[in-house]
Amino acid sequence: MKVAIVTTDGKTVSQHFGRSPYFKIFTIENAQIVDEQMRERGTGHVAQTRENEAHAFAHHGHHGQCSEGHGRGKHEQKAHGYGPDADSKHTAMAAEIADCDILVAGGMGRGAYESFSRAGLKVILTDAINIEDVVKGLLDGSLQNLATARVD
Repeated sequence: MKVAIVTTDGKTVSQHFGRSPYFKIFTIENAQIVDEQMRERGTGHVAQTRENEAHAFAHHGHHGQCSEGHGRGKHEQKAHGYGPDADSKHTAMAAEIADCDILVAGGMGRGAYESFSRAGLKVILTDAINIEDVVKGLLDGSLQNLATARVD
């Protein structure tokens, strides 16, 4: 079994899936951790922030003025979590952990939750803070899934 846990530091569970820059991946066999790795996320709000910062630097220069006539409309947020754009982003996010069976986060939007579930991931939303506690709870069966309360 392979478990992906969203994190900002490799030690704590990120409370917002889309804002976490990393996955901490655990491979578990016979109730033992046989491998663990950090995997940088290339999608989600963190990646969008990186893209927006690169765009701003390339097009706006040091003064923050857009030199190519981009208006606010092109950069405005769309309905969060649903629609073709969101589905496409969620598919890309799921592809980053396609080798995993379980995804653990503190919380996520309903659109993301539904997309990951359709992709075959068991999504566990938890109030556990420490990744060590999450893994221990998975191993001994005590980790509670708060998905019904945590999906917004």
